[in-house]
Order: sequence, then structure tokens, then C-alpha cells
Amino acid sequence: MKSDIKFAALFGAVLFAVSVTGCSSGSNNNTQTSEGETPKNNGTFTMSAENIAETLGAGWNYGNTLEANSNGHPSETVWGNPKASQEMVDAVADAGFSTIRVPVSYLDYIDDDNNYKVDETWLNRVQEVVDYCYNRELNVIINVHGDGYNTISGGWFLCNGENQDYIKEKYTALWQQIADKFATYDEHLIFESMNEEFNGNYSDPVREQYENINAYNQIFIDTVRASGENNTHRWLMFPGWNTNIDYTVGDYGFQLPTDDKNTAGENRMIVSVHCYDPWDYCGDESKKTFLWGEKGQQIVEINKANPKNKASWGEEEHLENQMKKLKENFIDKGLHVVIGEFGCIDKTSANAGIPNQIAENRAYYNGYLAGIAATYGITPVYWDNGYNGQYGFGLFTRASAEQSQPEIIQAIINAVKNKDPKAGLETKIKRYDDSAGRVSE
Repeated sequence: MKSDIKFAALFGAVLFAVSVTGCSSGSNNNTQTSEGETPKNNGTFTMSAENIAETLGAGWNYGNTLEANSNGHPSETVWGNPKASQEMVDAVADAGFSTIRVPVSYLDYIDDDNNYKVDETWLNRVQEVVDYCYNRELNVIINVHGDGYNTISGGWFLCNGENQDYIKEKYTALWQQIADKFATYDEHLIFESMNEEFNGNYSDPVREQYENINAYNQIFIDTVRASGENNTHRWLMFPGWNTNIDYTVGDYGFQLPTDDKNTAGENRMIVSVHCYDPWDYCGDESKKTFLWGEKGQQIVEINKANPKNKASWGEEEHLENQMKKLKENFIDKGLHVVIGEFGCIDKTSANAGIPNQIAENRAYYNGYLAGIAATYGITPVYWDNGYNGQYGFGLFTRASAEQSQPEIIQAIINAVKNKDPKAGLETKIKRYDDSAGRVSE
């Protein structure tokens, strides 16, 4: 997914000042440790290939935070979000999510002139956020995120870069340090090799550059396993070209890495993909496509909405077919699959006559994707960029650590728990001004 689209809407939030309040914890059977304790390795936790989908449950992205940067310098708050906090993690846990993905950029915190040493303060901060998740016994995924974007100043981890020897050497050194930092952490922590790695062109993959991505994934696996301790059996996650489902399952050049040094006695590899289909509904701000699927058709028929505002492709059958491809290519062959990002932006303002119905449709879409993924044994992780205004992906108000979209959250949680894609179909929302409940003539 385009990095600029994911965070562009967030900048408007910087204009508003909000007060910070705490959030109570303790509603989803996660245990808060006493102050000062960090459960890095309890010695008994095992997330097996048989139970990984149930263990990971529904996931949520702590997006636009540790991967945020300005001119190649990572900064948690530069894109308008507050710093990551235990209170925010508590709110996510209390809402029923079992997994948090924490995107991380390193960029100029890597010193090329000092054997690619990563700034220790930054690594410590990443560890602190991981510990927030451990304090609630959540599963947590960390990756190398913005370093691979052609669109970011200072991006170096590029499959289309000219000096691949330099890139691979630097990438190896980076993962050596991350792996060493977290070597004693148990299997609640998952490493993800990279994010949306591609050449920046939204066309079919270039096979020579795809070979570089395959090489990066192999370097990642080998480097982590060689670091020892719990890293010898840790779950490791990696994508294909731009985390695109079709470019990962199709004949475009994706190759699974080998994992010969894995000591778990079973597969511990996860294929990472993203899904924002159909993009004109999920993320395109320039098109007035704000209705989707069965719920969208109901709104057309009951509220007399214009059928031209309904997605013309990518509806329920398409999403189920995408999940089938992933199951047949990976799940059925013993690998797990995580949809590391999915979601759709807030378009409630697109039609003043039916904002509640548009919001209900958004809940249905997110519940459907989460539920159909879970039905096929795939883990869905919602993309939250922290912004709740027009075109935002936010489900929580970060400053107050409170739910801003409880209906969407509930649709996702119920859909995954019950493997029910239709969990959000009957969602009712009466949050917006909507006295008529129908489109004006």
C-alpha cells in the first residue's frame, strides 16, 4: 500500500490539541505484571503450527508511530500521533485484540561509518514498546518498515538499488542487532523481515529485483537463526513483492526461504501479505466509492443511494478467492499466513444524507475481511494510522487511549473469534446527524 496514502490524512490531526487520559486494563484475560517486571521468557509458552491462528487471533497495527520519520530521521510524533504508551496498548488488549504489529523504521539511526551500528537509544525504545505488549501477554510483531520505501528520504533498503552488496551487508548487520536485542524473548514476539518491498512502480514485478527480495528474506532467516537462544525457534514472517497477494501466490518470482537451522521441530515461517481490495473503496480519496458488498447493496435499495457509489469489483467473492489462494499455496503446505495490513478509510462525509449507513458499511467490510481470513486459517491485522477524521484509518483515539470506532472493533473481534465474515452485517450506528436516513432527492 502506498506509504504516502497511509499517513497523508494524519497531518490534519496535528492542528488539534487533545487531553491525555488513562485507560483501565484487564478485560480480556491478559495479566498485567507488577511494576518493573517484564515477562520476556516464561519458559513454557509455545505457539505451535497447530494453534498459531487461534493464538494470534485478531491483530491491530500501531501504525504511523515508530516508523514515522522526517527526512530520514525516525520520530514517533512527527506524523501527528502521540508517543506509544502502555495505556494505548492496554486499550487495544481490552478491546479484544490478541496481536499488535509495531512497524519500525531505522533509517539514519543506522551508522554506516561504524559497522552499521544502530543507535542504542532507538533500539531501547523499540524494546520498551515491545514490553508494553508483553506486559499484557499480547503477541507482537516488529519489522523493518520505512527503510524500504523509494518515496522516503534516506530509504536505503531498495530492491532496485544499484549497490546490492552494500544493501545486503547493511541489512544483515541490522537484523543481527535486532535479533541479539530480543534473543531471550519468547514466542510472543515475531520478527517480520520487511514491509512493502518493491521498486515503487505499481506494475508487474521485475524478476531480477524480485530475486533481491528473495535474497533479503533468506538473509533475514539465516541471520536470526544464527543469533541463538530463542531465535532458533522464533516465528519469522516475510513478504513477497509489495506484500501483494497475487504477486506472492502467482508465477512472478516469489521463492520461499529455507529454514534449516530452525530448532522447533516444525515449521516456524509465516508468509506476510496485505489486502486493501478494492482500493477505490478502501483507500482512494479521489473517488466517491463509499459502498461495498452486500451491505452496500442494502443501502442502495433501502436508502436510495446512487449505485455508482458502490464498488464495481473486489467484493465478497473476490476476497474469499484471495483467501483460498493463500490457503492452497501456503496454509495447506504447512505455512501460516498473516494479513499484516487491511482496512478502509473513513468516508462518512461522502454523502450527508447517509453517514451512519456509510459507517455501518465500513464495519461490515472490515468484519468480512477479518472473518473470511480467519475462516481459512489466516491471521488478519488491521491497519490503524491513528487518525479518525475524514479518510482516516483510526479505530482508537490515541491521545486518550479510547475506542473511537467501537462498532468496527467489535465486528473484527467477533468475526475472527467466530470465523464469521458476516459478523458486521447487522451493525447499527447512530453517531452522525442523519434525521432523514436517506439520500436527499
